[in-house]
Amino acid sequence: MAEVQRINGAPDVDPDEGWSLPAWIYRDPEFFRVEMERVMRPSWQVVCHLSDIAEPGQWHTLEFLGESIIVVRGKDGAVRAFTNVCRHRGSRIVDGSSGCAKKLVCPYHAWTYNLDGTLAGVPGKGGYPTLDPANSGLAPVEMEVWRGFVFVRLEGGGPSVRDMMAPYEDRIAPYRFEELEALGRVTLRPRPVNWKNVADNYSDGLHIPIAHPGLTRLFGRGYGIEAEENVDRMWGALVDQPSPNLSERTYQSLLPEVPHLPEDAQRLWLYFKLWPNVAFDIYPDQIDFMQFLPVSPTETLIREISYALPDERREMKAARYLNWRINRQVNAEDTALIARVQAGMQSRSFTVGPLSDEEVCLKSFCRKMRGLIPEARLHEPPAPGWSQRGAVNAVN
Repeated sequence: MAEVQRINGAPDVDPDEGWSLPAWIYRDPEFFRVEMERVMRPSWQVVCHLSDIAEPGQWHTLEFLGESIIVVRGKDGAVRAFTNVCRHRGSRIVDGSSGCAKKLVCPYHAWTYNLDGTLAGVPGKGGYPTLDPANSGLAPVEMEVWRGFVFVRLEGGGPSVRDMMAPYEDRIAPYRFEELEALGRVTLRPRPVNWKNVADNYSDGLHIPIAHPGLTRLFGRGYGIEAEENVDRMWGALVDQPSPNLSERTYQSLLPEVPHLPEDAQRLWLYFKLWPNVAFDIYPDQIDFMQFLPVSPTETLIREISYALPDERREMKAARYLNWRINRQVNAEDTALIARVQAGMQSRSFTVGPLSDEEVCLKSFCRKMRGLIPEARLHEPPAPGWSQRGAVNAVN
């Protein structure tokens, strides 16, 4: 295993810095279990936007790492998050991704909960000698509302979403996230790849001019990337040269001015990826979010939905439709790319690959993974059971 070289006791040069993560961690079940505990459980995940639960009783759910999380608007107007689990026998309480209810009633034995999570009623209550109603409400989940988006995390200890996004608050503020409303519904797209392959591809700028001809026609060679500690930023500005593609050319010509955006954002496509698996695509016409939800070492569920500010202009409606057409093609291209990488990583001939100085986002991602799981430095998988024997002392 590589060691970090030190000068006067302080880390100096990490020999793994210029290399990708090893292929085995993109398919190994034991590594997958470890990263779910150390990377995913402490991470922030988007559930919905406040506009999705504007009225008392409205709720949305998120299925994540075997947990079902419900976010609900109370009668007092407050938004709260709980596990969607009855405190009696562990039954799921609500079904589906969204709904509205005056109370939350378990379909198994009709235990009933108020919208603030407190226990409201138990049939045959007197027959439960060990029941403590005051301590039998729904289990709370940590929640943060950032610019109208409702985030939850299963374990704490890391920075808030606000702190993560602090370097970009001034840039995001003009988009008026708090006023967004959903365009359509949440969609779930299964992909037969490791979640890290989706995350790597999202922040990879080198493949844009090669694998995305449509984006290259729109941006020219002006695609940029940068990495902050907890956030990657990518961007491209629409060029004036009309695209030969009809959808792209029509989008270029029809996209109307957005009065609340500064001049340099009028024709800018902006992308943010929050560590480790939440992304926002920010366009002048709409805002998309997506999550790369791990299912297994080789399965990922992409969860996404679009939001926009109310705008009845015909040009804006057309621009949003064309945006969807353009990005549908981009998504198809990315789907093929990540499948090729996942398949190639099955080969014993591939362990790690060199990273370019331009791949700053991938380097940042690798650095964080190695810091949380030192075994990610190993080019070959350790003997089974390594996670039970204690972490490898990768840095001396």
